Amino acid sequence: MAYTQSTDYREEEINLARFAKALGHPARIAILKYLASLDTCCFGDIHKELPIAKATVSQHLAELKDAGLIRGSIAPPRVNYCIDWENWKKARKLFGDFWETENNDRPSPCCQ
Repeated sequence: MAYTQSTDYREEEINLARFAKALGHPARIAILKYLASLDTCCFGDIHKELPIAKATVSQHLAELKDAGLIRGSIAPPRVNYCIDWENWKKARKLFGDFWETENNDRPSPCCQ
């Protein structure tokens, strides 16, 4: 069955796609790995960790925040970021369920 509108998708599919999009760039993966190793981190530390411009780091942080994988708080003059562990667990479950679909151990007859 083809889906024609976004309202036809289940919430799990929408959330999985949102998380997948956020994970779709190596810089965002690096940011998440770095943040996961810490309790919290300020923007300046993240920028020092990655070999990319500050504006680009900001764009990647915004994408991760929009997806709900990280949270940010302003504590002037710093902006702190951390993993949103509730959504992290949700993403982990959604990806796990996705990769463990029925019949995934069976070879596909169309590709042999």
